[in-house]
Amino acid sequence: MKGVLKTISVFAWILVLASMLAPLMPLPDPNAVELGQRLMPPFVNGHVLGTDLLGRDLLARLLSGTRTSLLVAIAATCVSLIAGTCIGITSGFYGGKTDTVLMRGVDLVMAFPYLVFALAIVAVLGPGIGNALMAIAVVNVPFFARTVRGAALELAQSRYVEASRALGASNARLVLFHLLPNLSPTLLTACGTTFSWMLLETAGLSFIGLGAQPPHADLGTMLSDSRRLMLVHPLSPLIPGLALVLLAVSGNLLAARRT
Repeated sequence: MKGVLKTISVFAWILVLASMLAPLMPLPDPNAVELGQRLMPPFVNGHVLGTDLLGRDLLARLLSGTRTSLLVAIAATCVSLIAGTCIGITSGFYGGKTDTVLMRGVDLVMAFPYLVFALAIVAVLGPGIGNALMAIAVVNVPFFARTVRGAALELAQSRYVEASRALGASNARLVLFHLLPNLSPTLLTACGTTFSWMLLETAGLSFIGLGAQPPHADLGTMLSDSRRLMLVHPLSPLIPGLALVLLAVSGNLLAARRT
């Protein structure tokens, strides 16, 4: 089992590296339509993975879509991390009425199914990869806020924090030099898990047409475009599907190593 998981991680890292270096590679334009070469099999006419329904190179499109999905998931994770950490630390460190008000706000957001809430946000803002990013980031803020709040509440009552406060340390110094460094393992684990969620959530929004818009694509758009080709040209939906699985599983594996 460990060998299988290690192999998944290796392939995922290869995919990540290749997608980031894709602009430097001699690959065709991922959005170039060639109707005369539609649904080509692999290794024909220079197309390593073949072509899709519109004759676009699958390898170039895979790497471009993977890069877009990764960047959106990473950006959304960072936004949720910063916002959720600020809310969680403020709530756990100060406690009292501040904790009550902030946590009731978090509970209000969590009362809605997160995917339905994300769909509502995108419906208001309009379809697009940037709006999908913001929607996914917003609905995941409560996860970070709850996680950080629990850890910060415990740390705020620890002896070394009380000793530093007795020596005259300011609240800013306590947060920056005592709470945040000790919260880093918790935050890294949460980031790894949340990254996988956000990757799949981004793909889900794109799959129903609310994420990346044509001609640009991410992995979810590629799946949506090729979902009817499973019997005719199975590589078209299979390739982005496998890429999603590899990246999501690897994100969880990376998070598990931090625990």
